[in-house]
Formats: sequence, structure tokens, C-alpha cells
Amino acid sequence: MSSAMDWTAIVADPRFQALQRRKARFLWGLMAISLLYYFALPVGAAYYQNLFKMQVWGVINVGLLFALSEFVVAWLIAFYYSRVANRDFDRLAAEIVADFAPQEGG
Repeated sequence: MSSAMDWTAIVADPRFQALQRRKARFLWGLMAISLLYYFALPVGAAYYQNLFKMQVWGVINVGLLFALSEFVVAWLIAFYYSRVANRDFDRLAAEIVADFAPQEGG
């Protein structure tokens, strides 16, 4: 019978706290980039109408392309987060949890 994981000890571990701070900084940075890009569309449409009305091909204009690029940017940010999380955050979390894992047998 294995004993339960000591989550209180994990949360108190300085490595876990450092990981949480690092992850929070990373996520706040991504959110800031996302919001800046998101709000660039209405700001651009309001203050740079001539640029946004510029036709690129047929009825397609810069404003429409910028609006569609919002989806691409969102996917790129999600992809980047998943790469960093899998490479760094998940690995560090697994190392910390492994140090606190209950020992089998005994």
C-alpha cells in the first residue's frame, strides 16, 4: 500500500515556488503580447483607416488580413507555450514531484 503524496511539502519547496514564479512571469509576458496584438486591430482600424482599407487582392484588404492574422498569432502563442511547458516546466515539476514520491515497499 502506497502512502499519499505530501503536496504541502511540495508547495513549500523553494524549487516549486521558483518554478511557479518563472511560469507566472512567462504567462504574463505571453498574455501582454496577446493583448497588445489583439488591441492593435481596433486601434489600427480607428486611427490608421487608410492603411487598413488598402486593398491587397480583390476585396481583401490589410484590415481583413490583420484580423485573420489574430488567429495565426493565437495558435503560434499556444504552440510556443506548449513547447516551453513541455521542455522546461513539466520536466522541472516532474523532478520536484519525484523527490517527494512515496517509496514503494519497505
